[in-house]
Amino acid sequence: MSFFVIKKFIPFSFYLENGQVCMSGLRSIFSLIRNGQRAKMVHDFPQYSVKVLPWLSPEVLQQNLQGYDFRSDIYSLGITACELANGHVPFKDMPATQMLLEKLNGTVPCLLDTATIPPEELSLKPSRSAADSGICEGPRAGGLRLSNGEPSSSSGGHPYNRAFSPHFHNFVELCLQRDPENRPSAATLTGHPFFKQIKRRPAEVLPELLQPVSPITCFENSGPQDSVSGLASLESGLSYLEVDDWDF
Repeated sequence: MSFFVIKKFIPFSFYLENGQVCMSGLRSIFSLIRNGQRAKMVHDFPQYSVKVLPWLSPEVLQQNLQGYDFRSDIYSLGITACELANGHVPFKDMPATQMLLEKLNGTVPCLLDTATIPPEELSLKPSRSAADSGICEGPRAGGLRLSNGEPSSSSGGHPYNRAFSPHFHNFVELCLQRDPENRPSAATLTGHPFFKQIKRRPAEVLPELLQPVSPITCFENSGPQDSVSGLASLESGLSYLEVDDWDF
């Protein structure tokens, strides 16, 4: 009966001389031998933590046969730039499935300032809104931008009532291109005007930023103290510490 079924559906030209049937497929094409042992699987998707999904590029999340290369890291750099500038991670408030669809459909984050948020929204009181996702949903509005990469906050009260430099906007847009082919390499980005303007800044900037920080050697040589005297000493030391306010 089995021979009848095989003969009925398989042409006679496919039979071997000895009458046996040779089954062929992807398993026969690809070797499963690894270090002298048979592997249980050919490939497994990386077990990324859900917490790092907002930084991953669309091609990494898509997991197709085209794969990805170093340009996915350029996308992650753009996400990090938005995180530092806006004060929160783009796509962080979205479910993982929605974030995947948004990225595959070409939705990209942006720098939130007077150039990307409509004036009528900037006039409202700060609240959790769609802007928290870091995605530009309104039309671009004109506004004053500085020549450097730092924001200029106005007295409007809204945290995004500020202006970033055109170089910073362009840098983020290049990094967050949906098509990996359109993203620049790391070597190309080093010549971007955004980095060139930073190189022009004096070398004394870093020491000025680190000046309020106490050297770690000040704490290594300190002996054990009781909680009361230790707290009093800490309060006395903090009273002489000059710290600049950080405002997003």
